[in-house]
Amino acid sequence: MFRNYSKKLLLRSAIVLPAWMIVGMYVASMIIALGYYLFGRLGLSFESINENVLSTVLAVLLYVISAMIIIGVPYILTRKKPSLNDLGFSRLPTWTDILIAPAGFVIYIILSSILLMTATHLLPWFNPEQVQNTGFGNFGHSLDLVLAFIMLVVVAPLAEETLFRGYLFSRLRRDMPLWLATILTSVVFGFVHGAWNLAFDTFALSLVLCTLREYTSSIWASVLLHMIKNALAFYILFIVH
Repeated sequence: MFRNYSKKLLLRSAIVLPAWMIVGMYVASMIIALGYYLFGRLGLSFESINENVLSTVLAVLLYVISAMIIIGVPYILTRKKPSLNDLGFSRLPTWTDILIAPAGFVIYIILSSILLMTATHLLPWFNPEQVQNTGFGNFGHSLDLVLAFIMLVVVAPLAEETLFRGYLFSRLRRDMPLWLATILTSVVFGFVHGAWNLAFDTFALSLVLCTLREYTSSIWASVLLHMIKNALAFYILFIVH
C-alpha cells in the first residue's frame, strides 16, 4: 500500500503539513485579534462600523493572512513557489466541473448523514443540532445579506479550496497515496471548523471535495460543490429563518 512511497517522507508530510495548516490559521487569527486589540488601545473604535461589514472584512483578512503564512513562509524558506497547477488553477471551469458538482453534493449528503447518525448513536455527548457561528447577524437591510452571501458562498469556498484542496491536498498527494492524503486533509478541514457536528459534516464534505480534486485535476469542481453546500446553508440560516 505504501511501497511506492518513501516512508520517511510520508511520515514527515503526514505530521508536518497538517500541523502547519492548523498553526498557520491559528497564527493568522491571533494576528487579527492582536490588531483589533491594539486599535482599541489606540482609541480607535469599530463601534461605528456595521457589524456585518466588519465581519466580512475580518474574514477576508483571515483568509489572506492565512494564505500568506501557510503558502508564503515555505516559499521564503525554500524558494519553491507553488504553481497555478499545484493549486488546481491550471485551467478555467468546464461543463464537466459544473455537471459533476451537483452529483458530488448528493454523495456528500449521504456520507454526512451516515457519519452524523453514527456519531449520534455512539457518542452520548454528541449534539447534531449545535448551531454554527457564522459571524453574521442582525441584518438591518439588504446590504447585510449581500455581504453575508458574498463572504459565505463565494469568498469562503474559493479561499478554503485554495488552501485545503489546492495547497494541502496537493502537497500531501506528492508523498502518499490518495486515500491517506484525502483522510488527512479532511481531518484538518473538519478540525478547523470547530463544533463537533460541523467537524463530522465538513469531514464528509472534504472526502468528496478531495476526490473531485484528484479526478478532475483541477480545483473548480470542488469550489462549485463547496459553493452549492454553502448556498444551501445560507438559505436555511438567513432566508428561511
